[in-house]
Amino acid sequence: MSMLMSFPHGLAMPAQAHPSWCRSRVATRAGRWACKPTATAHFDNTVTGTRAQEQAEAEVARTLNLSGWVEKQLLPLLTPVEDAWQPSDLLPCFSLTSAGRSAEQQQPPSMMMMTTEELQAQASGVPDDVVVCLVGNMVTEEALPTYMCVGNRVVGCSDDTGCSDLPWARWIRGWTAEENRHGDLLNRYLYLSGRVDMRQVERTVHHLLRNGMQMLRPSSPYHNIVYGSFQERATFISHTHTAKHAARHGDRCLAKICGVVAADEKRHETAYTKAAAKFFELDPDGMVRALAAVLRDKITMPGQFMTDGRDADLFEHFSAVAQRTGVYTARDYGDMVEHFVRRWKVADLGGGQLSVEGRRAQEYVCGLPRKIRRVEELAHDRAIKAAKDPEFARFSWVFDRSVCIRA
Repeated sequence: MSMLMSFPHGLAMPAQAHPSWCRSRVATRAGRWACKPTATAHFDNTVTGTRAQEQAEAEVARTLNLSGWVEKQLLPLLTPVEDAWQPSDLLPCFSLTSAGRSAEQQQPPSMMMMTTEELQAQASGVPDDVVVCLVGNMVTEEALPTYMCVGNRVVGCSDDTGCSDLPWARWIRGWTAEENRHGDLLNRYLYLSGRVDMRQVERTVHHLLRNGMQMLRPSSPYHNIVYGSFQERATFISHTHTAKHAARHGDRCLAKICGVVAADEKRHETAYTKAAAKFFELDPDGMVRALAAVLRDKITMPGQFMTDGRDADLFEHFSAVAQRTGVYTARDYGDMVEHFVRRWKVADLGGGQLSVEGRRAQEYVCGLPRKIRRVEELAHDRAIKAAKDPEFARFSWVFDRSVCIRA
């Protein structure tokens, strides 16, 4: 799941959630907290309850591991290495000769062959706003080491040895191997295109890897499977829309690249969605509460702590461009929530399957798509009434050129 994508502008977690901000506040408020034993006791009870819940979730995950469900249902969704596309299949070849390659090493006939000059000629017609969206997507894809680390924190689903033969562990490694090609491919395309300041792009990747990412409950199997489902679908949508933009502006190479990446994300979405459906079947109350918690937390974006070292609001500006260009919008988010509520049959969960808290979570989740659309309509109406001049932001990725973030 390239665990990518900027959710709609304004829905990301506020800066105060960043770990560095939290650490600074701890230092200034430690004394005040220390004199509140009631708050401390409440915190301890919350942590204990969370751990107990996660252990119960881990047992469900281990059941799927040991019963053969993961082996039969998820692992077949990984493409065999011999059949998988590789970044070099979709980009100009710099080898002096390919005569020494065997038949099975030759570039697949379905992949296009072009020179660097042809690639750059096509890339020159893509507008800066689409390039900015592409770079933001690529940067988030390149933070894959963070996502694998997070995946290995999930109780009951992790790769405890680094080479475990258990199905969940093989899924994590196989998923990572497939996702690794996405950042490689997009990175090389951008380098060859000549459209971006690669040093600034690379610095942004470096910063994001150092800054990490934040999740509400990173060790919870239920939270992670919900988060993964949403991220994979969001990434599929984003890459699909970018491919359409590229084709519209005459860049067949970029359209093909984004298309094959989107196809991978769709396949990964199928896997995570299927696993979440199974968890709903085995523990509907736990899963509906997890789904509500993740949605209340606004699906914290993996690229949220993105910076190029210059623009403190880089992620916000990138998200705004994605919204304005239609690469990823608030409407997409609302559609996605509605899709998963329907796919996991949340509205059909009976009262006997749910606790009081579970029924509240069900009501919240089922009503959320309507609320999201209402908020979107109000924001659109306010923007029309305001009728302000377009807003621009400079992006170091495109040599500090100004790009419209709100029209």
